[in-house]
Amino acid sequence: MTVRRDFKEPARPRPDLVIGRDELCAEAREQLAGGGSVLVHGPAGIGKSTVLRSLAADYGEQARTVLRCSATESESHLPFLALADLLGLVVDEVADQLPAPQRTALESALTGRGESTLQRDGLALRLAVLSTLRALAARGPVLIVADDLQWLDPASTELLGFAARRLGGTPVQMLCAVRTHTAPQGQEHDRYLSVAPPDTVAVRVGPLPRTQIAALLDHRGYTGLPRSTVRDIHRTSGGNPLFALELGRALFESTTPPSPGEPLPVPTSLRALVLNRLEALSAEARRTLLVASAGARPTLALLRAAGRPNAEAETAQAAALGLLLTERDAPYVRFTHPLISAALYAQASAQERRAVHAALSTAAGDPIERARHLALASTGADPGVAERLGEAAAAARDRGAPSVAAELGLLAARHTPVDATPAADERRLQAAEDALTAGETDFARDIAHEVLARATEPADRVRAWMVVIDAAGHAMAEVDAVFPQALTDAGDDPRLLALVHYQLAWRALLVEGDFDRAREEGALAADLAARAGDRRNELLALAFQAQSETLMGHPDAPVTIKRALREPQDPRVACDHNGAGYARFRWLIMSDQLTEARKTISGLLREVRRRGMVEAEVHFLRGLAETELRAGHCGRALDLAREGLRLARDTGIGEAASAMLTSLAEAAGGEVERALTLAREAVGRAEEDGDVLYLSRALAALGHAQLVAGDAAGTVGSLRRVRELEEGLGVTDPARGRWQGDLAEALVRTGDLAEAQDVIDATRARALRLGRESVLAVLDRAEALARAARGETVVAQRQLTSAQDRLAKLGYGLEEARAAYALAGLRTHKPGPTSYDEAARLFRRCRAMPWLRQVETAAVTGAAAQPPLAAAALDTLAATERQVAALVMEGATNREIAARLFISVKTVEATLTRVYRKLGIRSRVDIVRLAAGHHSA
Repeated sequence: MTVRRDFKEPARPRPDLVIGRDELCAEAREQLAGGGSVLVHGPAGIGKSTVLRSLAADYGEQARTVLRCSATESESHLPFLALADLLGLVVDEVADQLPAPQRTALESALTGRGESTLQRDGLALRLAVLSTLRALAARGPVLIVADDLQWLDPASTELLGFAARRLGGTPVQMLCAVRTHTAPQGQEHDRYLSVAPPDTVAVRVGPLPRTQIAALLDHRGYTGLPRSTVRDIHRTSGGNPLFALELGRALFESTTPPSPGEPLPVPTSLRALVLNRLEALSAEARRTLLVASAGARPTLALLRAAGRPNAEAETAQAAALGLLLTERDAPYVRFTHPLISAALYAQASAQERRAVHAALSTAAGDPIERARHLALASTGADPGVAERLGEAAAAARDRGAPSVAAELGLLAARHTPVDATPAADERRLQAAEDALTAGETDFARDIAHEVLARATEPADRVRAWMVVIDAAGHAMAEVDAVFPQALTDAGDDPRLLALVHYQLAWRALLVEGDFDRAREEGALAADLAARAGDRRNELLALAFQAQSETLMGHPDAPVTIKRALREPQDPRVACDHNGAGYARFRWLIMSDQLTEARKTISGLLREVRRRGMVEAEVHFLRGLAETELRAGHCGRALDLAREGLRLARDTGIGEAASAMLTSLAEAAGGEVERALTLAREAVGRAEEDGDVLYLSRALAALGHAQLVAGDAAGTVGSLRRVRELEEGLGVTDPARGRWQGDLAEALVRTGDLAEAQDVIDATRARALRLGRESVLAVLDRAEALARAARGETVVAQRQLTSAQDRLAKLGYGLEEARAAYALAGLRTHKPGPTSYDEAARLFRRCRAMPWLRQVETAAVTGAAAQPPLAAAALDTLAATERQVAALVMEGATNREIAARLFISVKTVEATLTRVYRKLGIRSRVDIVRLAAGHHSA
């Protein structure tokens, strides 16, 4: 119990206490802010008390008196205990306001003295509680915070309910939490609503997603856990924060992590929490549940085949105790919570587990499942078991389940004898490569380091080094020390040298930003692989060479792509994100062949999903989103980009690149603020990784988002950096980032017409050489704006009309709409609802919501194209300068001008400075006088 006086609690809880509950807390805060009450409910460990503390910290400051109680199961039989917690320290303040019978009854209940009970003096006691709360409320708002309502003693529960139903019109609110077990659609919490006022809103606390469980583990100090382990923690905990933290603690403190294929170890604290109902089961029923816990997807038929003839009756008994779900016509036996299954397995002895797996190794219908159970039932090296597991791993790989293949490969290595072929380390390395395919980079890296700790064969060592490098992703600078060691281990073996030089090609590109060296290393790797007869790595190296030549604008790029596409092909390389298929896609999209590009990337995406190639899936989702964005399908592009970003965050693969692409999609079809946030994240990650190649793309995305947000000066700053970076990198193809038109347009807005024309002329020369038609059309749009700023309005309109038509024919819907918007601005001499109809129609067709909002504002205010100022001197101003001056004449403030023109206040100030300088005046008043003098003349 806490009485609020001058004591100040922290206004906000620690952020690590409310991870992932924003929407839930927002609903509760809205209810509390309106004077209502809240009942938070959910299963044990789900975070109800955390939410309760957060809300109490928020709203405790607004109450004069905060009354608290938190019951426990062991005390629930003690009458009036919760009432004493709530009122014991405040009753003396208002006791003199209570009638004598009520005061006596309440004192008796709170102290346990006298003969008064709820049965004998029931009405007096009920009224005493009600009167006490009303008296406290008369002095100021009262907040009652009650945790674990399910353990409140019945007497206190009845008294609280009586008072709550009669407190209408008084400033008394209740914030309560109660443990429930039903699914969200259940109504188990209803009976607890009787304790709270009638206007109480029930808010259910549900499980957390994997990303938030990972954040919670990090906040609590359980860092460094591999992503695959975090995934297992999330699955086993069912998203329950308490369960996840206990599992994380057990793993963090354990010196022997679980073996491949085995469930996570469950600490004793959690076993007691979830298995107390097992005591009511027979020994045979418990054994049946143990078999079910060991199976991947157990059915009644499987349990019977595994030696449990009474499985149906025994699972029904477990369902009655709430251990299993009872779903009509459900094919599988399912536990009510994954932790029950894990705890059952963890509690069993090693001998019991092996016996269960032995039974399932013959009962399971799937050969992969049988092989896994055989391995877990066996001990020591066994060539037969190792062979079956190797075959099962290959089958899982072919089915598109590389994560399963990695697990089976490690099991095979564990059972492989010392002198067997393939050797144990070879199986481990294959498992590591499967883990990479599945996106489990931490897992793959750990396996590779395990091999490197003892391997002496050069082939094994180089292969392991390649896994370490691949696991680093774009952060190749972090593994710089690996390359000399890998070259030493490779010796003069052309096959091994090809592997190392292929990675050196990527390093030259990503870390050094040296396209010439990257191309040379790629060509050398292709030649070495061809000499060694290693077609797979020859194809990868050729594909890399083709991509680098494409970005360089090298004339050999089409020839190299054809070489990379020649037969014989390796089916896995063909759909790899570094393979020739993706190189061809990049060539198509940069060559304005959007239809063929969409067909190519869609086919690649289908294939990698079938194969379970997660890293490639992340890349191809970006590629498809980029294609849809170019075509002006902004809604579709946004959905794909967000899907790719979720997958990137889940796996830790390509987060910077996915954030960059999603920023572009948000700026086109979503929220501009979100676009800015994502672009800044992408820039930060690229800088942190030392990835100069993606840094330029991230800055280009930031510049574009700033342009859409109206921050022309910010756009210029970001895109000037891009220009400098790409000139240093040797990127000459303007179709790579397509930022040049945005930079020229932003320079026009800031009045830097000479630099804008320089950007246009330099880019046009390269685009003409490479035949980049869409880039040329966008440059014409930017040049038209520059001409309009110089007063060449008629020529500018003709150029914009031509650019819009060409972009429409090429299928660039969003760029076409932007040209129509610019054209409408030049044609409009006064605000009007029909001035921007064509631009609005095109943006609406694209679902380009940020742009559409600009058009709608311009149609009402005319802000996008103010009429020319009448004074002859004002005709020398650039378009943006004229717009700013016109709004000054209307009496608009700098902030109002910034809002209407979608630019920053700083840009307004800088523009006005240029206007003063050009016109030879000193202030806003002089602009008005100049124009007024012209009109009077």
